[in-house]
Amino acid sequence: MASCNKSFSCKYMLLDPNDVGFFDLIHILFSSNLKRRRFVDSSMDTEDDPDRRWLIFLSIVVQKLLQFVATPMAMIGRGIELCLNLFSNTQNLVGLLQNLLRGEYIIPKKDSRTFVSFIGNLDKRVELDKSIKHGDGRYNAALSMMASKISYENKFYIETTVQDHWKMEFVGSYDFRNDYQGKSTTQACILRDRSTDHDIIVVAFRGTEPFDADAWCTDFDISWYKLKGVGKIHGGFMKALGLQRDDGWPEPEKIKQVDTDPGGLAYYAVRDMLKKLLLENDKAKFIVTGHSLGGALAILFPAVLTFHKGNDSELLLERLEGVYTFGQPRVGDKVFGEYMEKKMKEHKINYFRFVYGNDLVPRLPYDDKALMFKHFGKCLYYNREYEVQVLPEEPNKNYFSPEKIIPMMANAFGELVRSFTIPDKRGLDYKEGRFFKMIRLMGLVMPGAAAHCPQDYVNATRLGSSDVFL
Repeated sequence: MASCNKSFSCKYMLLDPNDVGFFDLIHILFSSNLKRRRFVDSSMDTEDDPDRRWLIFLSIVVQKLLQFVATPMAMIGRGIELCLNLFSNTQNLVGLLQNLLRGEYIIPKKDSRTFVSFIGNLDKRVELDKSIKHGDGRYNAALSMMASKISYENKFYIETTVQDHWKMEFVGSYDFRNDYQGKSTTQACILRDRSTDHDIIVVAFRGTEPFDADAWCTDFDISWYKLKGVGKIHGGFMKALGLQRDDGWPEPEKIKQVDTDPGGLAYYAVRDMLKKLLLENDKAKFIVTGHSLGGALAILFPAVLTFHKGNDSELLLERLEGVYTFGQPRVGDKVFGEYMEKKMKEHKINYFRFVYGNDLVPRLPYDDKALMFKHFGKCLYYNREYEVQVLPEEPNKNYFSPEKIIPMMANAFGELVRSFTIPDKRGLDYKEGRFFKMIRLMGLVMPGAAAHCPQDYVNATRLGSSDVFL
């Protein structure tokens, strides 16, 4: 395994799928000796728990498979997105075929202002809900979810949406480097909602794209670091946010990078940009948000801020108005949760973790004796009618429960039926397209997959009660 600096942590367990042999991998199932495994770098010599060794095995196997299929996976994704955009431009299959026969079709460019990603095709809404204005308790949540949704799109699409539709300032859309993957696989966009009575900067981290093998590797990497007094944190998410192979989390003053550099590290670049923007106005504040993997990065951003001393970190923590995450996976253990609850209270930072229905992702990684990951803070749990409850943990916290299968499938069927009736009940703005209805249909087989899509989270921020934000 390639060496990396772990001095910032007191304990660690790191996995490297690039340095594994078949027999070496099989041995992890039967031997507790970690020091003899080339693909494991651990502060512990042994791992006696067979459940944890099994999870290490699965994590490596899945990451190796993802690396193997990365190229064809990306090609399939591009092909599907191309077809979706071609179909969208002609509105129907007959029109598309006629244009193809006449040679009048135009191949959509992935970096054009009108090209919509796979995720974007699930929910094509662009406009903000004009009935939710600044001052409404739902405003930050509704804006955060829409920002999280458009973060999946290309730079020019985001720019057009923010400036032309939302009438806000587009700061930028960026690709940041994952030092462990050796390429730019972390994305975020920044916008500014400024008027005479408020100045809010929104940082939205992009979630996992369905055909991005690198992002899925981040999700399935169960490496972890334990920081003294902080707790155990998911290694894959920390690497995506900007953990450095050689230096860990050095003080920002030691990092020299241009904030728009595509090779920059997310945490350091974003904090530099925020500092410049906040110094322009003493009353300016910012919120951090993200859907799926983006939600994990959003809540880790203030966590890393607390690791660093100095006036800049204090400025950012003081001006951080809130963290809004949607379908966020677990990022640390119980000790980390307690640490973060203390820090969020100390700096008066609001943290709202949205979970819709049977969404699978917030229930991962497992909260059990093998992984010990736990959520913290408020869980805003929305049911199929978008009624909200404030809970310490979402129901059925680990998802895979035999007695819950039939209720979850029944709920998925109810969601499919609702996709046909909701326009009549809620208005045309809630109409679901044919593509997303197909995803709903697939949800009958795997309940929780369709529930993770942005559509229901956008609906939840618009239709749910504002009382939970008071």
